[in-house]
Amino acid sequence: MTVSPIPIGTSIVLIAVGAILAYAVEYDLGFIDVQTAGIILMIVGILGLIISVLFLALGGRRRGGEVVDEVPVRRRERP
Repeated sequence: MTVSPIPIGTSIVLIAVGAILAYAVEYDLGFIDVQTAGIILMIVGILGLIISVLFLALGGRRRGGEVVDEVPVRRRERP
């Protein structure tokens, strides 16, 4: 089983939502601090972005190294 990193688009969305919650929303829920939740989302998004970029950079080198010779499949003639 392979673990895939958070896609880059998801990371950017987490960063954007976190920034909005941290810096633009001044709503008091009482049971949760919205600004702290926003900062946590931003941190998770930044970590996901870094991991995604590292996987793309390291994974790109591994893919191009193997060359496989394949024999084309011939169709059988019907009797």
